[in-house]
Amino acid sequence: MNEFVMRLPQRGPRLFLVAAAAIWWALYQSLQPLSEALVEALPVARDSRLGGALQFFLYDTPKVLLLLTGIVFGMGMINSYFTPERTRALLAGRREGVANAMAASLGVVTPFCSCSAVPLFIGFVQAGVPLGVTFSFLIAAPMVNEVALTLLFGLFGWKIALLYLALGLTIAVAAGWIIGRLGMEAYLEDWVRDMPRAAAHFEATGVDLSDRIAAGMRSVRQIVGKVWPYILAGIAIGAGIHGYVPEDFMASIMGKDAWWAVPMAVMIGVPMYTNAAGVIPIVQALLAKGAALGTVLAFMMSVIGLSLPEVVILRKVLKVRLIAIFLGVVATGILLVGYIFNWAL
Repeated sequence: MNEFVMRLPQRGPRLFLVAAAAIWWALYQSLQPLSEALVEALPVARDSRLGGALQFFLYDTPKVLLLLTGIVFGMGMINSYFTPERTRALLAGRREGVANAMAASLGVVTPFCSCSAVPLFIGFVQAGVPLGVTFSFLIAAPMVNEVALTLLFGLFGWKIALLYLALGLTIAVAAGWIIGRLGMEAYLEDWVRDMPRAAAHFEATGVDLSDRIAAGMRSVRQIVGKVWPYILAGIAIGAGIHGYVPEDFMASIMGKDAWWAVPMAVMIGVPMYTNAAGVIPIVQALLAKGAALGTVLAFMMSVIGLSLPEVVILRKVLKVRLIAIFLGVVATGILLVGYIFNWAL
């Protein structure tokens, strides 16, 4: 398919994008009636618990996959502008504060995850990027990712998606600034701190629309092909919650009145090894069953932004004290988010 895109004439890529968008929209609009028809065709009562769970699963599975495919394709095209070298060059030499905000914003639109933490960290240090600015980027990149943002928009609307974006960026900027003010460079591993500094630069290369479409398709194959099992697992859990968990039960343990619900949600979320695509269907089901928005947001942010695999990877370049401070600052921000929104909404 990529070779076909590369051979398209000059108008071809634009026509391809228009046709693909039209097909995507037609499929998306057909999901609700199709899922209802499938449940009606089964020997299950639609208003039963099993019928509700099946309709949730049959509707949300293609919906989430379509949303994910569309956004990953679009972000794959955008990400062709942001190589690691270009990202380092954009951050190097910037004034602290402004650089923190820029780093967090770049973390939203760049394709780097916790698996990229070590090489990115080393590259940032070599380019002379301040430690706090580096942490703003590393916090924002997994926590405020394009997959979570788009799925929240598709499932809950623009207000919740914008809220998630604003909260994640605020935590990333504030946490990075605090870590920078603490002067924690001494707690880098010695081999990282003693590396020779290298100038940050990038070379522009000629990339046309066909190349960017091909990049979007590669992203779909790599990302959707990797996360679809997590999506199915998350939707299956969400369907079970939707069909079988009583509303008053979820409200009692994740509602506004339970003061311990927010820290409990964070403690549950940190050990979970999943991604935004897998956790958001669970978030949807929890909210539908009466869980408080702040508690659910805290759970989601802890799963995405404070994963144990990321901590293990970062241990290669950070000493234990700096990792502990990093976890403490981010966890405090997430807890504040949960409490503030449970109080305000």
